[in-house]
Amino acid sequence: ILYLQRSFAALLLLVYGCSAPAPFPWSDVRLPETVRPLHYDLLISPDLTHLNFTGEVRIRIAVARDARAVVLHSKGLRLSGARLLTSGHTRPLRVLELPGFEQIALLAEGWTIVRGAHEVRLEFAANLSHSFHGFYKGYYKTRRGESRVLASTQFEPTHARAAFPCFDEPAFKANFTVRLRRESRHISISNMPKVWTVELAGGLLEDHFETSVRMSTYLVAFIICDFLSIRKTTKHGVEIAVYAVPEKISQAEYALNTAVTLLDFYDDYFDIPYPLPKHDLAAIPDFQSGAMENWGLSTYREAGLLFDPEKSSTSDKLGITKVIAHELAHQWFGNLVTMRWWNDLWLNEGFAKFMEFVSLSYTHPELQVNDYFLEKCFKAMEVDALVSSHPISTPVENPSEIREMFDDVSYDKGACVLNMLRDFLSPDAFKLGIIHYLRQYSYQNTMNANLWESLNNVLCTYVSYVLLVWEAHNELDVKSIMDTWTLQEGFPMITVSVKGREVRLSQERYLKGRDPLKASGFLWQVPLTYVTSRSHTVQRFLLKTRTDILYLPEEVEWVKFNVDMRGYYIVHYESGGWDTLVNLLHINHTTLSSNDRASLISNVFQLVSIDKLPLDKALNLSLYLSQEREIMPVIQAFSELVPLYKLMEKRDMELLENQMKYILLLFRDLIDSQSWTDEGTVSQRMLRNYMLLFACVRRYAHCVTTATQLFRQWKDSDGNMSLPSDVSLVVFTVGARSEEGWDFLLEKYLHSMSSSEKRTIKSALTFSPLAHKLQWLMEQSFEGGALKTQDLPSLVISISKNPKGYRLAWDFLRTNWHKLINKFDLGSSSISRMVTGVTDQYSTHEMLKEVKDFFGSLEIETGSGLRSIQLAIEKIEENIRWMDRNLPLLKDELSGEKKNTDSAFDRT
Repeated sequence: ILYLQRSFAALLLLVYGCSAPAPFPWSDVRLPETVRPLHYDLLISPDLTHLNFTGEVRIRIAVARDARAVVLHSKGLRLSGARLLTSGHTRPLRVLELPGFEQIALLAEGWTIVRGAHEVRLEFAANLSHSFHGFYKGYYKTRRGESRVLASTQFEPTHARAAFPCFDEPAFKANFTVRLRRESRHISISNMPKVWTVELAGGLLEDHFETSVRMSTYLVAFIICDFLSIRKTTKHGVEIAVYAVPEKISQAEYALNTAVTLLDFYDDYFDIPYPLPKHDLAAIPDFQSGAMENWGLSTYREAGLLFDPEKSSTSDKLGITKVIAHELAHQWFGNLVTMRWWNDLWLNEGFAKFMEFVSLSYTHPELQVNDYFLEKCFKAMEVDALVSSHPISTPVENPSEIREMFDDVSYDKGACVLNMLRDFLSPDAFKLGIIHYLRQYSYQNTMNANLWESLNNVLCTYVSYVLLVWEAHNELDVKSIMDTWTLQEGFPMITVSVKGREVRLSQERYLKGRDPLKASGFLWQVPLTYVTSRSHTVQRFLLKTRTDILYLPEEVEWVKFNVDMRGYYIVHYESGGWDTLVNLLHINHTTLSSNDRASLISNVFQLVSIDKLPLDKALNLSLYLSQEREIMPVIQAFSELVPLYKLMEKRDMELLENQMKYILLLFRDLIDSQSWTDEGTVSQRMLRNYMLLFACVRRYAHCVTTATQLFRQWKDSDGNMSLPSDVSLVVFTVGARSEEGWDFLLEKYLHSMSSSEKRTIKSALTFSPLAHKLQWLMEQSFEGGALKTQDLPSLVISISKNPKGYRLAWDFLRTNWHKLINKFDLGSSSISRMVTGVTDQYSTHEMLKEVKDFFGSLEIETGSGLRSIQLAIEKIEENIRWMDRNLPLLKDELSGEKKNTDSAFDRT
């Protein structure tokens, strides 16, 4: 860009004899560190009739050395009145823009900005964004069909610059004093409490808010709306309020009580008081992300915050509670202490994800959240097993690269690695370490090394315990251990071979794909845990080398490594080890914990994927599942077995797919035992929904008959009959199979005031076999008509899993790609999820070519370099390899042509 500018300047001088605009004085996508903001005085005046806004900002800055320019961020703003207030004098500044870097330079022409403190003043104007980021417009409809407009913000990661000129990087923390103008029919909310309101000419009101604590720009938030609120005070004196549209405020009570409980928990757990006088939670009708942790004003999707006691399911309650726990954890991890740059995003997101489970296990034990933590690790491993994965901490520079960091690796792998570290150090030592970290770096920015240093300091108190427990004879260094988990991608496969008392161990990278060179050169320090047939006391061993040997006190029948899947690695048992464990599951599966059973299911199928085990070994292990009643092993079994259906669906192998009743046969007794009620523990109720939905989608007669009868009764009551919330999705899914049922459900969706009910109905509509209805759903959601555009990504992905809709979803993604990346932002999680979600069940060379051809035709600025595209292509290639290797065996098993008639299917 700079080269082109200078070339153009020379050309103008040569041809016309005139001078060109001054060259931009900075050439890096990152801002210079010689000028730092100290305080923003920000005025925003939105016009919700004409959907635009104006504003003024005064930024007090500290200049480290004499300069001719101040470089900061601005995107899409019309700027005017740039000036510098210094030593009591005001001097004009010339504005240069560099749109490619979303930067502006404020030039001092003919004079120097001297070292010291100054104030920059700017005026600006822009339209409210039509996307879901920056300062954007939203709307909702009342029960009577009236449309009402609001304006709200979403600045993370790099969108504050689209609302006001600022130093929009996390390390440039400052204080903010915000003023918001509004009409009397609206209210305004921001990070801090409102202190007073001033009446202006023309009937406008100007709300003044307290000055904030030091924070990053991406945490600033403000909303202009007509919401109502309910409020409560925590035992520590913090006022909590929940805001929602007037007709849904009755659904805010659960969120309010949950937020009070959780903020008190974090206050006590971290032993660091929440530093603001209030915290608001706002349910935003138009919201792309799941939620956002703005300091003092966290924002949520309506379905992520509002709980309808009559219509919300157990799954809804679990999801709402977890997302509130996540955002409130961010008030410490992310807000109080912030990563220095986006390469260490996991210090925010991994911790918040991890603390969801830590906090809720204390505050809401009835939700049994630990039953679902393994899902996060398995999900992360699916991505992390591919060549196109990335380290937890990885270099990023431009906004699209930054947005792609908001993925399963930063969130889920980050949480799983922290869980492993907690188990390694002990919960008490880990807790003291993170408290030390939070206290030492409050209101500052950090890197990986700062966390490891804090944990090392605390480890000194516990060193004897840790050395003893982990059979370690050398000094332990948290940094050297954890760098192997955060600075390199992937995870290890531990191979175990037992002979007598001797256990031989080796490690290598677990990697799908055909290139062995991609797996070489990796070495982890692995905290191994294990139990044996002779002792259920957890034993520990730190594997620091490529191979090692440990000795058992006595010979054993079996050994199970990675107890309760606390470690982020998989295990391969050689020398008959798998046969012994499979036999144990068949004889008495409860000898092992449910998490251990789930991890064995995951490991055995992952080893099939890389040819370490044959498919029939995994199928043989899965036979024990006919006795399984716990949710995690069942869910993991579905995660491994259901894709067999899905891969065949996408190859249009209907005959073979219909023959494959294997999963139904395995779980028939469990399915038949389910009641169509809301009774039982949370895990039992979640399992009921899971089992019945699968059975009805697979047209299991007993399930379909009951669901059809319930749907008919519900429809005859005009939707007024109260269905058990945990099975409503199952009932609606069966009802949506017919034109009449689908249309009735849509009508109820359009008039429902329950966010949970709307989400349930929307999901059921996408499961329908009516292809023209599926196409209509995507088009309507894209237009923001009958369905909101915020729901389009999840809707497209859901339709792509439908055997009648997967081609429709792919064609829709291709046809509307350029509009989608404008609406949802290149590199955003919405775009990335659509890319991988729509394509991850393809397994033919024809579909691989289509995907490669389309994405290969893109330019860099339209997404050709996205990591999600590489993930999608690699996943399809892996599916092709899997089917080529294992489809013949499946055909033999299903057709009865296998000579050994004692197949897994026959025995089932």
